[in-house]
Amino acid sequence: MNPDATPASVSSGSPVLQAIGLSKSFGPVEVLKDIALGVNAGEVHAIIGENGAGKSTLMKVLSGHLQPTRGELRIDGEPVHFSGPVDAERRGIVLVHQEILLAPDLTVAQNIYLGRELRKGLVVDDRAMNEGARQAVRDLGGDIAPDVVVGRLSIAQRQLVQIARVLLVPHRVVIFDEPTASLTPVETDALLKVIADIRAKGTGVLYISHRLQEVKEIADKVTVLRDGKLVATRPASELEPVDMARLMVGRDVAKLYPDREAVAARETVLEVDDFSVPGYAQHASFQLKKGEILGFAGLVGAGRTELMEGIVGLRPGRGALRLAGKPVHFSDVHASLKAGIAYISEDRKGKGLLLAKDLRENLTLASLGKFVRGLQVDRARERAALDQAISEFDIRTGRKDLLAGQLSGGNQQKLLLAKMMMLDPGIVIIDEPTRGIDIGTKEQIYKFIAKLAQEGRSTIVVSSEMPELIGICDRIIVMRGGRIVGEVAGEHMTEDEIVVLATGVKTGEAA
Repeated sequence: MNPDATPASVSSGSPVLQAIGLSKSFGPVEVLKDIALGVNAGEVHAIIGENGAGKSTLMKVLSGHLQPTRGELRIDGEPVHFSGPVDAERRGIVLVHQEILLAPDLTVAQNIYLGRELRKGLVVDDRAMNEGARQAVRDLGGDIAPDVVVGRLSIAQRQLVQIARVLLVPHRVVIFDEPTASLTPVETDALLKVIADIRAKGTGVLYISHRLQEVKEIADKVTVLRDGKLVATRPASELEPVDMARLMVGRDVAKLYPDREAVAARETVLEVDDFSVPGYAQHASFQLKKGEILGFAGLVGAGRTELMEGIVGLRPGRGALRLAGKPVHFSDVHASLKAGIAYISEDRKGKGLLLAKDLRENLTLASLGKFVRGLQVDRARERAALDQAISEFDIRTGRKDLLAGQLSGGNQQKLLLAKMMMLDPGIVIIDEPTRGIDIGTKEQIYKFIAKLAQEGRSTIVVSSEMPELIGICDRIIVMRGGRIVGEVAGEHMTEDEIVVLATGVKTGEAA
């Protein structure tokens, strides 16, 4: 990740956008407390902090999506009040949301131009919109047909479309909330170059990311939030990623991955033989040992997620599966859950949790039978289970009656883990366990995964983060183009070895 443009020096004078004493409360819970910051023209100002620190809430207040409880916003030194996001956009303040906010049944071009359609006379000019959409996505390093329906795109592709849509609006300050969480390294490089170009043209950028090396490379200034309070604002040149992490969590997190002993020869708990998921994965064969953490690496589109979904019955698949030596076939995910295999989706918002339901309902939904007495659900037992989950998984919430959608991303992931562990599975498959999660919460999730192994449970981790896989796994299987192309273990678990297998290109060669 090395943007073409070097960071501009932090400009002086009145900031384009400024917050003074900004606070935001939801009922009795104050999530932002007296925040003061500004973003200058031609500057990338990064906002970092743990999940739940208030970063996304701050961005929504700055872009008019939420009204502050106290404090003041200024543009060019003049006080302003945004009546809503459209008003903020009219003044040049635009937000790229962390959540995907696209219409899945419309095409890429229709989404990009939704509400601002190009016309030829009285008729919508589909040809011009298709061409404009194609170029907007290409400028971000993507290659997506403008006439494809968004619902058929991957999460990473949808994020590119969302960014392209926002950047079409005339802008003075662009706010990016975790824009690279779903992107491949190539797509991330392209986006960081776009941001460098935006900065070079005099636009101010507010940038949230949990990828601290990325922040180091792109930012001019870094502001750190902790528990809704501003704890530091420093020039990025004065901070290394380890310094940022220490400011974020208030402690040393240099040791991110827990110590683990190598897995000795143990019995095989899951055998996958010549298994295919039509259109996504072909002829996959591998074994999972008791107490093992097995990683799956590969580029986006390699078929890792689809293979796992086929194994647990979320997609149609064919081939041989053996659980503890006995042949099995899962027609749906309920069958695999009953057999003791828990699958934790990468899409925790869309597939893992019911965002409009409260924490208790989400926690017990998959294991509701445990809480039924006669014809009624035992609410007292559910509340006790929630108390235990909040303690055991360190789910940070001001109130227990919050909706799941009101939790930060890291706390949503912890709730999803707690929900699936209510089923007491012997095998846990976790897809992108730390996507969009801060370094402190990553440390907690890695310890949780290591604890699964200590308890004798077997875990499959699908991740696009190679250091993550190397740090926590016993072995790593690599996929490319829907096929398993190799396996690395021990001293061969290096990024170079994984990249060679994932791309088919030796390090240093041209692609």
